[in-house]
Amino acid sequence: MESKRLHTAIVVWTNFCRFLLAIVFIFSGFIKANDPFGTVYKLQDYLEAWGLTGIFPDATLFLAAMALGVFEFALGIYLLFGIRRKLTPFLALLTMCVMTPLTLWLALTDPIDDCGCFGDAIILTNWETFGKNVVLLIAAVSVFKWSKHLFKLVTEKVDWLVALYSFLFIIFYGIFCVKSLPVFDILPYHIGADIRKGMEIPEGEKPPVYETHFIYSKDGVEKVFTIDNLPSDSTWTFVDSETIVKEKGYEPPIHDFYISSQANGEDLTNWVLDGGKYTFLLVSPSLAKADDSGMDLINEVYDYALERGYRFLCVTASSDEDIAMWQESTGAEYPFALMDEITLKTMIRSNPGLMLLKNGVVINKWSVMNLPDEYQLSAPLEKLELGTLNEKTEIHRILEVIGWFVCPLFFFVLCDLAWLQYRGRRERQKKNEKGSVSE
Repeated sequence: MESKRLHTAIVVWTNFCRFLLAIVFIFSGFIKANDPFGTVYKLQDYLEAWGLTGIFPDATLFLAAMALGVFEFALGIYLLFGIRRKLTPFLALLTMCVMTPLTLWLALTDPIDDCGCFGDAIILTNWETFGKNVVLLIAAVSVFKWSKHLFKLVTEKVDWLVALYSFLFIIFYGIFCVKSLPVFDILPYHIGADIRKGMEIPEGEKPPVYETHFIYSKDGVEKVFTIDNLPSDSTWTFVDSETIVKEKGYEPPIHDFYISSQANGEDLTNWVLDGGKYTFLLVSPSLAKADDSGMDLINEVYDYALERGYRFLCVTASSDEDIAMWQESTGAEYPFALMDEITLKTMIRSNPGLMLLKNGVVINKWSVMNLPDEYQLSAPLEKLELGTLNEKTEIHRILEVIGWFVCPLFFFVLCDLAWLQYRGRRERQKKNEKGSVSE
């Protein structure tokens, strides 16, 4: 009796650990596929912490980010459905044996604020991340040790189909999010966000003190300026800018939204956020690395804005030289302004990307691969769907994505089972026919 209870306890514990690992891996992989560029930025943080900045090209980091999301999601699906019950527990254990020491190093040295396991969906401290991985490592050891007790949620007949479909789904989902921006935009500048409200500090909270440093060069010498003492001499060339925290305090979701004119250093923040006019912001952290394949459409949007009386501004962290090269290569006639690079990367996951604001509210966003064309911009924005705030809720999006995954999978499984049944019936018919002939 005691042996039977112990056996039951092991079975229950092993499958509990298996489902825990499955949920974490599926969620982690899905978040990475939802925001591949966010994962790229986190990988760049790791490389910077290890002193390897610039070793790998951006394309390599992007492929690594996509591969990491696909691997974690697929591993979670395998665990969930009980596919490959020997290989899958081994891969889960191997993954946790790599991640646990890594997060211990992060906790001890604190080179970056967050490991990026769950992107921007769940922010954990480095010690919280290490504690989470210790729990998952224990679960992975248990699943690996007692893998024979894992029960399957699908039969051997269709597990290959579930596995293949899961791979294809997460790959195409990641590509879709690159082309059309993340389905779940959990950053402060999501569609519907009121930038001014995001900058507010609750009553009673002490605000942090920030200072933006602007780096200019002249005769090969670089010098740091603040907004109060920007160089009036036009021979100084803008190089870079960064925003630092001088005194810690309550940090609102949006704390570094500051725009200055590239031409004269004028503060344009209120000009962009105030007033009832629509404002197009062409967002590019680095024009030197920007995709210029959509420049014809961007210039069309600029012409449309001029014709309709809307405002258009390109915000970037690029140097004056890079801005001049961009103007020369693309024929850009729109004005330029400067912002912090990290802020620009947070605003939109595309370089460049296009944002539409009105009264400081984000109305719409487009990646460089999904820009509106002249047929979509056929009337004033007030009369167009793209100029109206989309009220789709997060629950709606969650149900949509679940539907994208479950409904086709269910259909393919039914088709596969029907085909297996048909083939089995045909084989039985042939056997019966052969038996009749031999008689």
